[in-house]
Amino acid sequence: MIDHIIVTVSDYAHSKAFYLAALAPLGYEVIMEFGPAGGFGVAGKPDFWIRQAEPVRPPVHVAFSSGDRATVDRFWEAAIAAGGRDNGPPGLRPDYHPNYYGAFVFDPDGNNIEAVCHRPLTEGS
Repeated sequence: MIDHIIVTVSDYAHSKAFYLAALAPLGYEVIMEFGPAGGFGVAGKPDFWIRQAEPVRPPVHVAFSSGDRATVDRFWEAAIAAGGRDNGPPGLRPDYHPNYYGAFVFDPDGNNIEAVCHRPLTEGS
């Protein structure tokens, strides 16, 4: 099990604002900050960190788990409204598996950020 991940960003303040908005539908908030770095998480546990430094190339792909499809929709809408670039609107991705419902955006540094729900539509969609 992965405990946390750090993604480097070129402008901490700009990326922090983006991630605060984009991850809010998933229940994420800033849990901890020091220097030009911040840890986002749920229930007091930071598991997604951003740190100002030279962004890695090629960009990374990070997927956040969602309990339902409506939250995936809200993630995508919030991320786009916060300045993210569309990389795949919410929808089924049957090539992955029949219930794979995901949405993809590029963050300010071009990282591919995703929210995904694996549950069938009948399970708390």
